[in-house]
Amino acid sequence: MTRRVVLLVLAAFALIGTAGQAQAAGYRYWSFWDRDGGTWVYATQGPSLARPSDGDVQGFRFAVSADSQDAARPRGTADFASICAKTPTKEGTKRVALVLDFGTASDAPSGETPPAARTACAQVSPDATTADALAAVADPLRYDNSALLCAIAGYPKSGCGEQVAEQDPTATPTQRPAAGDANDDDGPSVGLYAGIAVVAALAGAATWQARRRRNATD
Repeated sequence: MTRRVVLLVLAAFALIGTAGQAQAAGYRYWSFWDRDGGTWVYATQGPSLARPSDGDVQGFRFAVSADSQDAARPRGTADFASICAKTPTKEGTKRVALVLDFGTASDAPSGETPPAARTACAQVSPDATTADALAAVADPLRYDNSALLCAIAGYPKSGCGEQVAEQDPTATPTQRPAAGDANDDDGPSVGLYAGIAVVAALAGAATWQARRRRNATD
């Protein structure tokens, strides 16, 4: 097998590996964050368990991600002072600043358009949870049977943490596979089949070339 053929075979295997990575699974859901200074930190408790203190800033972001390591953070730099500037302190309550980022069109469920991101200052009882604060400023909320937060302010209208195929973030909307496309998220991609076909073809060409050389020397 010539050096040229070897390189082509290796390139074909690289194509197969890339095709598999393009179909990495992700989940479409609302992630929950705490603001630590100027940094967003993935929350260690769900909103129904977390009990923020007066002056805390918490955020929610709707997006497609595989896990907390690559989850998209809420956008914007608004702090507690700016979010709660028009909400004066009141005895027997606490104020919690909330950042609500409804995500981008590429992460939206089919047929839905994400609302514009916004902030809100929730004034709630001292023992209120984040879920209580959220309900005070972003109703209606929707949860599933496992208490997973599915919708904020009615968005999205349906679905809850469903698994989807993560898309190339550099692709334009017209390049993204449409629902019901031949590329089933649970099966091999067209690129994978193409890569296998290339490997098979190159292997056959290499065999033919080797036989030709043997016949020439006989």
